[in-house]
Amino acid sequence: MAEQTTRPGVHRAGPADWRWLLGALRARFETASFGAGAAFVAAVGLLAQEADRPPDADLRAGHVQLALRGRDAGGVTAQDVRLAERISALASDRGLSARPDRVQVLELALDTPAPEAVLPFWSAVLGGRGADGSVVDPAGGLPPLWFQATGSTAPDRQRFHLDVTVPPEAADRRIAAAVAAGGRVVDDSRAPAFVVLADPDGNRVCVCTELGRD
Repeated sequence: MAEQTTRPGVHRAGPADWRWLLGALRARFETASFGAGAAFVAAVGLLAQEADRPPDADLRAGHVQLALRGRDAGGVTAQDVRLAERISALASDRGLSARPDRVQVLELALDTPAPEAVLPFWSAVLGGRGADGSVVDPAGGLPPLWFQATGSTAPDRQRFHLDVTVPPEAADRRIAAAVAAGGRVVDDSRAPAFVVLADPDGNRVCVCTELGRD
């Protein structure tokens, strides 16, 4: 089994192009066209096959996003970091621009006094599977849904909220932009792990980072 790494630096996980977000090394590379992105993904596939570390890849018209996690080791490994370095070198050789500031992960959170009771229902509705108390889409098409225990049973409480995890260096800008757009900071006592914001109608969202979670 490959040696599992510790959390590899949340500002720069492995190569400077990559960020550690929610258990994976993630990167985004800007491409000139869909064809250029497809060719890059194909080349990444050859590297990944050689390393036996298949990444998650999201190919769009103007960019490619990649995520590396050691599926057989329960976390990111030294092998994943080495593969990330090779992918970054490949991207540089092809003239692709890395945009780590644009990497982000969206989760849905449901506040409930009965997490274990409602998890099977949401697994069935979303066609997902339970994983560490969350509902995960095996195909990766839907954001994970996790359950936050609460003692409140008020019928008008906010039940769902979004968690947006971004690189630490992007969090302050994201929060400032939200406040400038009419929002407000509800609670920053757990910053930089997360800051709770609310829109003008009072709907809440958390901007999260990997800092301060230990």
